[in-house]
Amino acid sequence: MSTIHMHQTTTSTPEQYVAGLTDFGPGRSNLFGNSADEYLKVHSRGPTQADVTEGSGGIWERLHYDWSDPNHVVLTTTDSNTWGGASSHTYTFTRRPDGLTESTWSWYARART
Repeated sequence: MSTIHMHQTTTSTPEQYVAGLTDFGPGRSNLFGNSADEYLKVHSRGPTQADVTEGSGGIWERLHYDWSDPNHVVLTTTDSNTWGGASSHTYTFTRRPDGLTESTWSWYARART
């Protein structure tokens, strides 16, 4: 299993970041280059979760999005032509007293076998 962690300080609020993560409309690739519009399919969506297929360049994955905790968003891979079970993305947001937001993204990837 591969793991990648990234950290960034941003002027975006956690609410703005979650709104971007969960906007599954046309033009998603403007925010997320690995989510081409022709791959995007929303299977279901509720107030704090969604079942979405997205990808680009021949690679796709179906993800269960859970943003029931607005400071911790979890995307779990449920199907993919590349990634295997137990793959996921997590986003954690911490608002700082100065108005900035600490954003951490972790990706846990297991190759499909």
